[in-house]
Amino acid sequence: METLGELTMIESLDDIRRKLLSFFVYVKQIEKKNFPSIKNILKYGKHDVMFTYKIPFYERKGDKNGYLGYKYQHSFRYTFHLSDYIKAGLIGAQDAGEPFLANKNSAGYDHYSFYVLIKKLGVLKTLSIGRYKISIGQGLIINSSFSLGKLTMMQTLGRQSTIISAHSSRSAYNYLQGAAATVAISKHIDLTGFISYRNIDATLNKKGGGIQTILKSGYHRTKNEMMKKNNATQLATGMTTRWNSGGFHIGASVLFTCFDKPLQQNKNESYKKYAPQNNNFWNIGVDYGYLTPHWNLQGETATNNIGAIATMNMLSWKAAYNLTIIGVQRLYGHKYYSLFSKGFSEGGHVQNESGILLGVNYNPIRGLSLQAYTDIIQFPYPKYRVHIGSKAWDNFISAIYTYKNIILSARYRYKITEKDGVNKKGLIKDITQRGRLALSYINNKWNCKTQTDIVLNNYKEYSLGYMISENISYTPLQKLSITTTLGYFNTDSYASRIYIYERSPLYTFSFPSFYGQGIRSSCFARLSTGKHFVGIVRISNTKYFNRDHIGNSYQKINSSVITDVDLQIRWKF
Repeated sequence: METLGELTMIESLDDIRRKLLSFFVYVKQIEKKNFPSIKNILKYGKHDVMFTYKIPFYERKGDKNGYLGYKYQHSFRYTFHLSDYIKAGLIGAQDAGEPFLANKNSAGYDHYSFYVLIKKLGVLKTLSIGRYKISIGQGLIINSSFSLGKLTMMQTLGRQSTIISAHSSRSAYNYLQGAAATVAISKHIDLTGFISYRNIDATLNKKGGGIQTILKSGYHRTKNEMMKKNNATQLATGMTTRWNSGGFHIGASVLFTCFDKPLQQNKNESYKKYAPQNNNFWNIGVDYGYLTPHWNLQGETATNNIGAIATMNMLSWKAAYNLTIIGVQRLYGHKYYSLFSKGFSEGGHVQNESGILLGVNYNPIRGLSLQAYTDIIQFPYPKYRVHIGSKAWDNFISAIYTYKNIILSARYRYKITEKDGVNKKGLIKDITQRGRLALSYINNKWNCKTQTDIVLNNYKEYSLGYMISENISYTPLQKLSITTTLGYFNTDSYASRIYIYERSPLYTFSFPSFYGQGIRSSCFARLSTGKHFVGIVRISNTKYFNRDHIGNSYQKINSSVITDVDLQIRWKF
């Protein structure tokens, strides 16, 4: 912050609070620091080493015959950093069933990620070498970062994150490999360029050897999966320039992508009729935005090599200090595609979709937060499991009330989609209702949460599901914390499955789903010794009452019980 006037850009501050703050804060000229020398980098840099191991106390069918490796999942992570000037890392990851130091994995792990990220080196604002991610505008051309959907859009209001970031994930697909850099051309103009060349997994056509499907799972457990590993290559290069001034920004971007083999996707499936074909592809786009204390406009419009158009625009209005109204419009042509796009959408693709979302964030009284949206969507052409054009309607409302140490939250979602009827004769509505009620109590040592989830689905037949769960966290010492979870679930079918969040080791996202009838339990413990060592253990167990086996094919387990143990050790020095 360079002036107190910039406080007006903080939407949560009203005029009275801004004027009051001016009596207590002041702006001091920031001393510009030079990029550290190699000597200081080596002297003051911090190291972080982490090992993660997952032990399953069961045996899958593929573990006996079918998988090329052992049943254990493990990984390591090394990170070196100095403030926000430099960050470097190496990650190795292995899924259960993948060979280690064998087959095509003679170098050890099935997946490696390596990167060097440098910032604030004079006019060079960011430089990434190795594996990295790129996010431009609203993601209509390229976005390799993680996206969480509609609620995230309402919370972030479409604001763009960092364009270049390191690929410090175990994901074996969603990254670029090569180099990327952002240079400050002037005070208001930045220029970003990147180039990537990497191997990809693909299913090849028997005739012609073209790419039928680009595989994104990252699994290489069986002979068939291993045959598809790194059997095609992809070149991607692009550039974006961005101008910022007085709350306004505009950027122009171009992306070129090519493969060593032509894309030849199966067009016999009606929903793949307009899928990208051939070797070479390009996209051009413009992203723009304007930010004031009360208004926020963000958007992007893009086209591809066949002239199709995609556009997404978001407008938010801070009507009062406690009320924000949001509107999101998108129109993605059925012929539009970008091989790296990941924008705001219902169908998961920036293609064949149009819609309008209206949302509101409202804090009517102290401690009460309300959030709601309604989203009307249309798919003009066929999509997966729908042989003709279809529509959808998605509605959500949530309330969170906080009083001292107590938090009461409730949420409800009502969603209608359309799917094929019997023998593709017309469309049938698929109606899903999801509700959640949770009560939490928090103090210095204890954190208790009681939660009830319920799902009702109506597609051809009714399916009801519910889950009651209890989560208790205890921190007897500053260095020790323990979290236990116990839940009972009962659902008629997979259509009424329940999702819940569970605490998990670092860099592991745990949001499992449950269907059928059974009990879920887990225990998470974290122990730290000073600032240097952290150890984590998690034991999770699921017991089903309505089945004698779990999963199918190579994942089949001839038992009604599954137990996993996660171990993680972290050393910082």
